[in-house]
Amino acid sequence: MDEVKMNLLPEYFCDRENLLIQFGPLTAAAFRYPSGVCALRVRNSCGELIILPFQGQQIWRASFGGHDLTMKTAFDQPLPTQDYLRTYGGFLLHCGATAMGVPGAGDSHPLHGELPNLPYEKAMIQCGANERGRYLTVGGMTEYLIGFTVHYRAEPAIRLYENATCAEISLKITNLRTQPMEFMYLCHINFRPVDEARLIYSAHADPEHVKIHADVPLNLPLEAQARLRAYMAALAENPEIHHRVNTATQIYDPEIVMAIRYEADADGNAHCLQLLPDGSAHYVSFRTEQLPLGLRWISRTGDEDAMGMVLPCTAEHKGLTQARKNGQIRWIPAGGSVSLNLKAGWLEPAEAARMAEVIQGVIG
Repeated sequence: MDEVKMNLLPEYFCDRENLLIQFGPLTAAAFRYPSGVCALRVRNSCGELIILPFQGQQIWRASFGGHDLTMKTAFDQPLPTQDYLRTYGGFLLHCGATAMGVPGAGDSHPLHGELPNLPYEKAMIQCGANERGRYLTVGGMTEYLIGFTVHYRAEPAIRLYENATCAEISLKITNLRTQPMEFMYLCHINFRPVDEARLIYSAHADPEHVKIHADVPLNLPLEAQARLRAYMAALAENPEIHHRVNTATQIYDPEIVMAIRYEADADGNAHCLQLLPDGSAHYVSFRTEQLPLGLRWISRTGDEDAMGMVLPCTAEHKGLTQARKNGQIRWIPAGGSVSLNLKAGWLEPAEAARMAEVIQGVIG
């Protein structure tokens, strides 16, 4: 069938949830948080996503199979700001595109760039069907323009099929200037860690493929600094010690970041699981030709609890200047585009077991 598109307008969103579309088991309902941020609740037969159509096209919350997938955060609602840490705790955020990561010496870009809370001028819902069944796609479009510097169009999309437990996420960036554009990207996917879960991923768990960023904040008490350094040193020697999630033996306060080189399967996809004690799994897959690196960010502070088991990206998280030094900048030619594709969500036990076998086949 041909796709049917509905353009979204801010006036569709109010305090009371308003059903906009019903397409078989798929529904999309609009509401507005007390903060004023517009949100869409997209449901299928297996779960739901809460998407912010005009603010970064973020997935603010995700739940499937009775599992709340999203990190623990102190923010109970998104706030209307472009300041990254003043509205933090969404399930999935686009980061980039002119720069990404923590600004370092010589950098002037905001934390993780302009994309995470970028205002979208246009947002829409599309309904369609193909050989995989019926689906709803939430998408948007906006232009980012700084005179004499950068001009691009961003077109993200989130597609959910009627019986799926994973969302398909894409982003297209088109360079609208007549000069090439520097490009960086990271997809910040924030699951909730589960004690006694296991991390299974298509990369070799050795120091050659897993790089520990041994950054210890100096504002920590000296004893806490020493504990964190000791755990980082142990991880650097044997990355496998973090595969079993365990708050009693692991230290992620305030965070630990690892850069991991993933291997792809025959179709070009890398895979990562947090295999839960009940046999189901949190899941991410991405294309290594588009996103050659996977960062792992784990933060368990007591106030925040986040398992960024893989943040697919083009570069490490040290900012624009360091990415240039590392040769990790990508370029979009004048008038050209880049497209990124990944999948994130939850797998029921039988599919999680099958995917664990796929991963084992990739890494041998």
